[in-house]
Amino acid sequence: MTREATTSQARDTATHEPDRTAERIADLERRRSGAKAPGGTRRRGEFGARERIERLLDAGSFAETGLFVRARSLGDGARRPYGDGVVTGHGTVDGRPVCVFAQDSAVFGGSMGEAFGEKTIALMDLALKTGCPVIGLNDGGGARIQEGVASLALYAELVRRNVQASGVIPQISVVLGPCAGGAAYSPAITDFTVMVDGASHMFVTGPDVIEAVTGERTTAEELGGARTSNAVNGNAHFLAADEEDALDTVRDLLAYLPGNNLEPPPEYAPGSAPAGDLLDAVVPDRVGQAYDMRDILSAVVDDGELLQVQELFAPNIICALARVEGRSVGVVANQPLCSAGVLDIDASEKAARFVRFCDAFGIPLLTFADVPGYLSGVRQEQAGIIRRGAKLLYAYAEATVPKVTVVVRKAYGGGYAVMGSKHLGADINLAWPTARIAVMGAEGAVGVLHRRELAAAADPEALRARLVATYESTYGTPYIAAERGYVDDVIAPRDTRAHVCRALRALRGKRAPMPQRRHGNIPL
Repeated sequence: MTREATTSQARDTATHEPDRTAERIADLERRRSGAKAPGGTRRRGEFGARERIERLLDAGSFAETGLFVRARSLGDGARRPYGDGVVTGHGTVDGRPVCVFAQDSAVFGGSMGEAFGEKTIALMDLALKTGCPVIGLNDGGGARIQEGVASLALYAELVRRNVQASGVIPQISVVLGPCAGGAAYSPAITDFTVMVDGASHMFVTGPDVIEAVTGERTTAEELGGARTSNAVNGNAHFLAADEEDALDTVRDLLAYLPGNNLEPPPEYAPGSAPAGDLLDAVVPDRVGQAYDMRDILSAVVDDGELLQVQELFAPNIICALARVEGRSVGVVANQPLCSAGVLDIDASEKAARFVRFCDAFGIPLLTFADVPGYLSGVRQEQAGIIRRGAKLLYAYAEATVPKVTVVVRKAYGGGYAVMGSKHLGADINLAWPTARIAVMGAEGAVGVLHRRELAAAADPEALRARLVATYESTYGTPYIAAERGYVDDVIAPRDTRAHVCRALRALRGKRAPMPQRRHGNIPL
């Protein structure tokens, strides 16, 4: 048979056979539709897993991974839904790539099984390879009991990926329902956790188990609700009013962060500069009189905008992301409105973690100091303020990003040293003429130095007033520190933004190599 005849016969056969390609495409569409169909009634929350992802990402940008992955066999007759209770994939937020997973409470209560865990880990690996942030939308039931040790193994694997990604790509956890037991440790390792007021719960052991074991009665809200996690134990960083607000918070947060540790943070057009002359009147004449540090910060950063981190936890210190001349900065500042801005255990740990995050991702640090020192007291000492307060010293000393410090008012004792001092490696230190840099405040110093004179004086109060005034004019100023080069310049408050802008511009090319080592041993 000739080649022409063979070709003609093949053509005729193909013409009379059914269109297999069309059938296969139709079958694909049926399977895809079935895989995306809700796995059951949504048990909680405002939106389903896919709806949450769609509302988080740019419209039409989501590309799902692992759509046809199915749950492992759970016994005869058990259903094996596609996806296995978690939706994974990648997309964009404001045009920048991210990876995202969303636990689906409608499938096995959102519990983690083997396939569920493998999908999540594969997504983490993709985020690490491509250098983009990973966002986890948590709404799960913990380890899947039916799958036994396999589900436990995958939780450990997930935590290992969280550790590998730490300081390499930003990791954000959003808790939209329960997050209990082993499931709670993954968000604890990520960089930021967002919780929804009245809907989110995060704890190791639930109320029923606690009552059975210890006899203590409590509620899920009291134990690990969003407000408890934000204001009491500090496990969460942002409190959202509802799910939409939680997803908006993630988008706002990402706008300050680089995609990974090798990229610079995103740049925007410089924002407007608030009226700086208002700063001349912010700090009261009396040392003990409070003011709101946010009034100063808002007059220095672009458009007065601050994204506060852990706003409700340890409010005596402010940690916030902001921009100066369109570039991201991390702001750390004492808050005189709360406990005079003193450093206690919670404030030290809150600020230390924030400083280390900024350092890991190349975000310059801008510190505003008005601190009376570390908090004294039996409870603080017994709770380990030496070890735990040292975390902030370690974090500042370790950080190699540009560091600019402004001493606003009091900077006493160890508080002076830890709040971005030259001695811990700050690059440019400025002080207002209202700054009081000393070992301790005037009242305390006079009481120690002139104890005998005061005891013998005919009018001890008048003598004390004179001695305090002399101490403040001699030692309670920024000029002794400036004479020694510990402060680079004493500036008018109204000029703070201009000086900060110039300092950050000068430090953009900063290089600060560290000794070669595996890693330091921070006092955990």
